[in-house]
Amino acid sequence: MSRFFENSLSRRRFLASSAALIGFPAAAQDTSDSSTIEMEPAITQKVRRNTSAFRTLDWQPYFSNLNRGAILVDIDSRALHFWDESGQYFLYPSSVPMSEELTRRGRTKVVRKVVGPDWRPTPSMLERNPDWPAYVGPGPDNPLGTHALYLSWTYYRIHGTHDTRKIGRRSSNGCIGLYNEHISQLFEMTEVGTQVLLI
Repeated sequence: MSRFFENSLSRRRFLASSAALIGFPAAAQDTSDSSTIEMEPAITQKVRRNTSAFRTLDWQPYFSNLNRGAILVDIDSRALHFWDESGQYFLYPSSVPMSEELTRRGRTKVVRKVVGPDWRPTPSMLERNPDWPAYVGPGPDNPLGTHALYLSWTYYRIHGTHDTRKIGRRSSNGCIGLYNEHISQLFEMTEVGTQVLLI
């Protein structure tokens, strides 16, 4: 699930492929593609678990306009949806906070964009994990990956991760994580002021 989907044709192919992989009824599959994919049961179970709630959404129920673009993070389906000003749509799998206590929902916006971010754990992170370093510079050990979108909420980011096992899971301390290749794409398309909604 490491590629993003640029248009409705790509979304239809994704949904059809996902349906074939996770055993959706035949009516949900794209009948124009007669190829069959056989997978080991363990892999099939993993795909089913990670894609069970992965779905495309329309922007209109969530935003009044697409001025400066719009990011919607669906915590339950662990997906980040992005629409640019023209309405072009992108869908990315994400990591989300590991507990409700760490989860924040509501409206915010991108206030800063950083390539090669550095990282400082929050006071509550250090309290929970006293052995963590107080500072990590940019690089492969940095939990923020290669790019970060800073939100108007203190300590909250949409960022990359070098640990790809976290994507599609409840694994973060509050932030939204993407594959590094995806955050670099989203980074280029967003601007300071892009509206963000977490649901």
